[in-house]
Amino acid sequence: MLSLRTRFTALLIISVVLVLVIAAVITAWLLRKPPEVMYDRVLAEKAEFALLLLRADPLAAQTLHITIQEKPAKDRIDQDRTDNILAEGRRQGYTADVVVLKSFNPHRWDIAIRLDDGRWAYLDFPDPAPFPYLPLAAYLALVAIGMTGIATYVSNVMMRPLRILDETIAKIRPDGIIHELPETGPMEVRTTAKTINRLATRLNAAVSSRMRMIAAAGHDMRTPMTRMRLRAEFVVDGDDRQSWLKDLDELDHIADSAIRLVREEISPAAQEQVSLDAVLRSVAEEISETDLPVEQGAIKPVLVKGAPFALKRALRNLVVNAATHGLGARVSLSRYGGEAVLTIMDSGPGIPQDLLGRVFEPFFRVDQARRQIVPGAGLGLAISQEIIESHGGTITIVNRREGGLLQTVRLPLCKPEQD
Repeated sequence: MLSLRTRFTALLIISVVLVLVIAAVITAWLLRKPPEVMYDRVLAEKAEFALLLLRADPLAAQTLHITIQEKPAKDRIDQDRTDNILAEGRRQGYTADVVVLKSFNPHRWDIAIRLDDGRWAYLDFPDPAPFPYLPLAAYLALVAIGMTGIATYVSNVMMRPLRILDETIAKIRPDGIIHELPETGPMEVRTTAKTINRLATRLNAAVSSRMRMIAAAGHDMRTPMTRMRLRAEFVVDGDDRQSWLKDLDELDHIADSAIRLVREEISPAAQEQVSLDAVLRSVAEEISETDLPVEQGAIKPVLVKGAPFALKRALRNLVVNAATHGLGARVSLSRYGGEAVLTIMDSGPGIPQDLLGRVFEPFFRVDQARRQIVPGAGLGLAISQEIIESHGGTITIVNRREGGLLQTVRLPLCKPEQD
């Protein structure tokens, strides 16, 4: 799809070219070659004027270098043109006898006028020059090229505020922080930058405030949960005590996950070279020890740049999610171009297509009834997404045709490697 800047530039260029074409048509019409009858009238008028001049001053022929000779030979006379000029001259009331001579020069008219003494005066007149279509076309092409450059520059200037918006959106960090823009350039650009900076300041403050509130709430939940856990130990009925402790464990897990999510968003870890294959194998082995089914497929050695503990937490969440809800996970790791490609497949029931777009929302659950079977806060995928995107990667989840889910993680390689 064409961008707004491209369409605006094209509109300007088309408008300018259309105006030039209209102007060229009008110019050509105004400067068109006069019809032949009008030129016949002009020649008849000039011949009459020359006859009157030579009658009044016979010596004018020498002064004006007019040749006086005998009557031209009949084979030199263009009879059709002569008849036309004589007829037009008689209609205008002229008395000069004029003959048109054949000429080898297509841009000149040679005529002879009979004088009173029977001799003939020979004169030549230039033919109307043809319309300069080629120079006009070259001129219009030059103007069109210049106007195209001007239109492109004008559209760039006028569309720059919109381009700033697009670039700003593209540069938003995974934690939602918007970088401040330099308030320089034309007035429209400065106004746009100031507006975006004011918006960024408010949004950054709102995001930071929400993150602090979530972290504070998760932290403050710890104290009442500890008291409730102590009281639950004194419950006489063993089943009730276990139910209380199970609910408290889930609340503690929710609070801990919320705090981790906030930390991943506002406290990026130090970056270093990480052997992603070693991290993945470690995660698979640890999860297998908890009796969750995890199968290791082809795992190639790859190096990425990031925080090892954060990446391990992200991969653990994804693999646990597949092993728990997907009835088993199969992990594999490969390289494609300049990216490490990690795939996690499962054989579970999958996710309804209309809910796939919400899987990374905090506290999202496909089926709320699963909370009674599989404990969790619903923040695992959200935390994994934050970690992966903060490392410059992407994560996608789709339903497999064979059933189950396919989770694909792409992370930029630390450096180009050869197989």
